[in-house]
Amino acid sequence: MSEAVTSGCFSIDLPDSDAAIALAGAGQKTLHRLGAFSGASLVLRGLKLEITGLSSQIERAAALVELVRPIWQEGQFVSAVDLQAALTSLDTGRKADHASLGDNVLARSQRGKLLRPRTLRQKAYFEAMQDNDLTFALGPAGTGKTFLATVLAVRMLTERNIDRIILTRPAVEAGESLGFLPGDIQQKVDPYLRPLYDALHTLLGLEKTSTLLEKGVIEVAPLAYMRGRTLEDAFVIVDEAQNTTSAQMRMVLTRLGERSRMVITGDITQIDLPKGHQSGLIEAIDILASVNGISICRLTSKDIVRHQLVQKVVDAYAKKEKR
Repeated sequence: MSEAVTSGCFSIDLPDSDAAIALAGAGQKTLHRLGAFSGASLVLRGLKLEITGLSSQIERAAALVELVRPIWQEGQFVSAVDLQAALTSLDTGRKADHASLGDNVLARSQRGKLLRPRTLRQKAYFEAMQDNDLTFALGPAGTGKTFLATVLAVRMLTERNIDRIILTRPAVEAGESLGFLPGDIQQKVDPYLRPLYDALHTLLGLEKTSTLLEKGVIEVAPLAYMRGRTLEDAFVIVDEAQNTTSAQMRMVLTRLGERSRMVITGDITQIDLPKGHQSGLIEAIDILASVNGISICRLTSKDIVRHQLVQKVVDAYAKKEKR
């Protein structure tokens, strides 16, 4: 970073044109957002970003630019989610903590994109999975619960810390009917397991994922297939666990074998069980909250990393339910 002119002007030198384009965003949308968040004016002149305004506005804008530097410096576009996370950290006095996100590269996608936790709670969740053999992750859709678990599972498989990955979820219907879907039982439940396949394709690519599935190194199956098994040397991800019954949850928790790790994810605001059935996830976090070696992570709408409207949709529904 280099100071240029005095009296309300500050400049930041950018390393190359890719970084400049990434920081500006399509139609300079990122610069406009930075201006809206800070009150400063940001103009890109070649490889120099000029920030003008009141000293407090300049300081705020420059701090935000620096917090997202690890993203744009590599030529990757800065999303609204990334900016909002940086802003939240800045306003809550956690600037130093947020800066560490840039150093926390979890993996590289098949398209070459570096994957990092994008919020502080995501970072804490990932660290909890690394440190505990059993982790619960609760939060709304889009907070990266399943994806981050899959990232760690693939990393541990690559490093040969485990022999296989097991991805499972209850095939509970959310307004749809399995009976009307074509094919055998595996084909019927595949639509329910699609988010898990998508995460694997992002990390490994379609061809390698298919190969590992054929060899049984990666197993994607409905929860009912877990009964009676002992899951050793495995990374087990139980997705959509809010739709497990008490019996199902107890069953899958007791499948955990030697040298294995299990992550249970779910959104307790999206329970599709029939009325009168208690969610096994809600019961489990109540029973196991004080057990050593088990971590319970809670993500919020602030951790949603999908389209920025998803966070607004989640908040709007949450507000309605409180009435």
